[in-house]
Amino acid sequence: MTDRLSGKVALVTGASSGIGQATALAFARAGAKVVAASRRDAEGQETVRRIQEAGGEALFIKTDVSKASEVEALVNKTMDTYGRLDCACNSAGVISASSLLTDVSEDEWDRHINVNLKGTWLCLKYEIPAMLKQKSGAIVNLASAASIVAFAGYAAYAATKGGILALTRSAAIEYAKSGIRINVVSPGSINTDMLNSATEDIVSQLAAAHPVGRVGEPEEVAEAVVWLCSKAASFVTGHNMLIDGGYSVQ
Repeated sequence: MTDRLSGKVALVTGASSGIGQATALAFARAGAKVVAASRRDAEGQETVRRIQEAGGEALFIKTDVSKASEVEALVNKTMDTYGRLDCACNSAGVISASSLLTDVSEDEWDRHINVNLKGTWLCLKYEIPAMLKQKSGAIVNLASAASIVAFAGYAAYAATKGGILALTRSAAIEYAKSGIRINVVSPGSINTDMLNSATEDIVSQLAAAHPVGRVGEPEEVAEAVVWLCSKAASFVTGHNMLIDGGYSVQ
């Protein structure tokens, strides 16, 4: 544990696995009290257990970020429990198997929009007023290298991540003078459950596509999120931090 975020309260959506879980654990290591949110109850509770086992404080709230009532309840419960909200990482998201855009069903398109883009907007919609009460706060949204680099077969996913990038920039401008910093991280290929389901050949290709010669780890993204929420990044807002092993600069 460190004291970088001692006395702070951090909320993380998508905290049941991957980058979201790693970020929740990283916030706790930095000294923050953590509210972990996810649709998956057992996995979310496991995140809380790991934080508590390491000596941290955490609370799990089951949440579907595509539903306004549940996001509002999440933030209200956070405020009722801790009385403040200092940091938030809006990590919840979905991605479908590769498919040409003309083969994407309307249901799949709507699912991406509702969870990835609408879900991020809803989180901002309710997190920002909570932070305005204390006139300070830091939010990090999760986009993707796909927000600026084209990946064939992932049009729906890329469209939502590009939308998150634009949404973040607009929000950052709107609330900069209110003491709230809003940034976005855009990971490349990261070693999560989604990647683990791919074949060894695909994983090897992805690793080779990154100049550093490997895929990233969730903890590497999590550390960037914590930095963006810390005082060390006090003059950073509206920024898209690419965490992609150099993929996007090729």
